[in-house]
Amino acid sequence: MSKYFEILTECPLFSGISPAEIERALSCLGASVRQYAKDTTILNEGDPAEYIGIVLSGSVRITRTDIFGNRSILAKAEPMDMFGEALACADTAVMPVDVVAAEETSAVLISAARIARTCANACVFHSRMIVNLLHIVASKNIMMNRKLEVTSKRSTRDKLLTYLMIQAKTAGGDTFTIPFDRQELADYLEVDRSGLSAEISRLRREGIIENYRSDFTILKDD
Repeated sequence: MSKYFEILTECPLFSGISPAEIERALSCLGASVRQYAKDTTILNEGDPAEYIGIVLSGSVRITRTDIFGNRSILAKAEPMDMFGEALACADTAVMPVDVVAAEETSAVLISAARIARTCANACVFHSRMIVNLLHIVASKNIMMNRKLEVTSKRSTRDKLLTYLMIQAKTAGGDTFTIPFDRQELADYLEVDRSGLSAEISRLRREGIIENYRSDFTILKDD
């Protein structure tokens, strides 16, 4: 755990909490570090909702798969990001999504039940963590609303341009890097990969964007 301590101190869950208190908090919450190979499922949809996690290295995808096997990426979490945090606030009995390692990944898992309730030891930092957790959940709710804004568009072009505009605004400039590869972006936008690739190529030809892999520059408005 010690080699990841610097990352944990930057996690929003521990905002306003001293390093010494973070160490105590991890012990109080029964935290444990796990290692996962690429494409390993960390938390399964339908399993008991027992844990939330913090990514220490690598990245994870939060996904949902419909009855026809179509995958939708709801979000991607990278180092310092949390996953499953809403479970601690919603008192959810089972996992509504899958959490999958997008690459070789290390994560710390924390008991969802312990984090949502003040402990018998009346740790002074626990109340602060609960406030931080509510802020994180609220921020993630805004992110989900943005995804709905994107996926509610009718065409692949409109979905892609809406997403890129949101990313540019978030980055504070016209050049930015998205957290998805091409297949992941297609799954996030809920479109066909080949159609997405064709649309990106079309936007490049029209001089609307420049793109190399996950790097994008918006050249002008559509």
